[in-house]
Amino acid sequence: TEEMVLRFDAQAYLFALAFSVFVILMLFLMGWRSIRRTNIIDIVQESHKSEPIRAVPRWYGPVGVLLIALGGFLGYFMPSFFVKVLHWCAPSVVDALFYLPALIGLYILLLHTVVNGWGGKKKQYRDLISTSMMKFQGRQTVRNMLVMTVLLAGAYFASFYAPMMLSSSGTSVASRPYDYLYHYRCDQDMIGQNDVAQLAQKHNVDITTWVTATGSILGTDGMEHIETESSIGVTYTEEYRELLQSATFLPERAYNAITGQKIDLAPGTCANVLDDDGGSSYPSGGDVTHLTNMVTGKTLDVTPAEPLSYTMLLGCYVLDDRDYEAISAGLTGQWQEDYVLFNVTDVEASFPFAKALFYDIVDHSGPEVEVFYAWDPVARQIAIEETGSYFCDPESLEESGTSSIDYDKPDSTEFRTSWKYMPQFKILDETELVKTMAVFLMLFIFIAIVCFAAVIVISFTRCMTIGMTNARVYDDLRHLGAPRSYLYRSVKGQVSRVFRVPILVGTILIYAFYTLIMYSNGEPMGITPSEASGMITCLGVIAVVSLLLYLVYRLTLKKVCSVTIDSKTAFPH
Repeated sequence: TEEMVLRFDAQAYLFALAFSVFVILMLFLMGWRSIRRTNIIDIVQESHKSEPIRAVPRWYGPVGVLLIALGGFLGYFMPSFFVKVLHWCAPSVVDALFYLPALIGLYILLLHTVVNGWGGKKKQYRDLISTSMMKFQGRQTVRNMLVMTVLLAGAYFASFYAPMMLSSSGTSVASRPYDYLYHYRCDQDMIGQNDVAQLAQKHNVDITTWVTATGSILGTDGMEHIETESSIGVTYTEEYRELLQSATFLPERAYNAITGQKIDLAPGTCANVLDDDGGSSYPSGGDVTHLTNMVTGKTLDVTPAEPLSYTMLLGCYVLDDRDYEAISAGLTGQWQEDYVLFNVTDVEASFPFAKALFYDIVDHSGPEVEVFYAWDPVARQIAIEETGSYFCDPESLEESGTSSIDYDKPDSTEFRTSWKYMPQFKILDETELVKTMAVFLMLFIFIAIVCFAAVIVISFTRCMTIGMTNARVYDDLRHLGAPRSYLYRSVKGQVSRVFRVPILVGTILIYAFYTLIMYSNGEPMGITPSEASGMITCLGVIAVVSLLLYLVYRLTLKKVCSVTIDSKTAFPH
């Protein structure tokens, strides 16, 4: 992308070379130390050494499952409990401690699987030889399976990012009732309806519906978090302020004109606009009860009404018409915003028009609105009065090492996702979603590939090690008259156990954990239709990866059989 250009320079090769040299030196050092302290008898007998596991109670299995569930639940919800109930932002180490039961449970679950299996005593006696072999190499096998499970969970978590984002965003964008929406501060020299019509005509686009509305930026009350740093983390207290931040307010007539709804708010009430699913209350700032006109100083006390649902106006508030006229009287263009919404006859063919209109909007926006979406004029005014600086101002961002919004880079990921006045153009968002999020997509895909590759290498290597270590045992069994079908079933039991358990446990755990995240990440809790669509797409990813791992399993089984039951000349007597 424009902001992340792929380069191959000397510095990149230098880091890779330095790491390679370090690894090679460590391997030679470890090999030299091993040779110095090992005699020839130990080397000869190395293949006969075992790492047996003591008897494992059968209750390890169900207890392991319970510990995994408990650790996942505590690990995810305890940080929220600390913040919301105790007002304590605990260090990451403290949060991580609550995941320990899950790790312990996973370990004893794998121990139970390797030593006892899940088929009961009848199956245990039938597979006595293969089970005994697994026990004698049990510790290293369990460690490898534990690493495989964790890597597989991490790989799936990373691979879920792309389909979840693409599916959820695609569903959200496609459901927009308007093809185009842009808003701007009224003190800007923005293009008008005639300019848009001329641009549309130039690109052979026919505009149908055209709706405009004006909103007011008013100061709102809220609870300020006052943080205190300590040796055990950050604690905070809440203090009510009549003037804390700002929000955009629309009269009910404007809201009805845009949405087609017929709401009629009672005087003295204020409705918060959520998304179409009734969630995402975070961007809206929650309920407000005290409003302030920042030009005249006039105030208005309101009572929160039933929230409204309209994703394209998420974050706005709606007032009764008379209340709106009273509180917004005297506001200047700096404290007002115009909303423009329209449809076109063929949105799929309007991409060139959307691109040109986007650039025109950027060109007609002044430096005073070249700000992040979190930039708040009221919060800035308070911060300047109290501390002399505001964290979202370009100067403060530059001092902290954070890049600011730049009109010269309108196609960058940061600009497209963070500009306060970024338009909502359906065709533009659909077409350039992958390009906009390319950096994040490639990062997570790369992590997933690395983790999946590590799982494949570890599983193949461990199975081959088990096969080569027990090759003489299988050769003796063959000479004692054991049929090939029995030997094959024994080898298959060992190989499948190394593959099956980490794959099943890792896949089920991460999908359940991901479902928990989707369910509890909104207010109210629940899975929205767009999230459900993404979760179904993730199931498709699991199906594809599972097929790949199954092919690797079949290849590994074939290779292990070639060094055990099919190697007739490997161990001459």
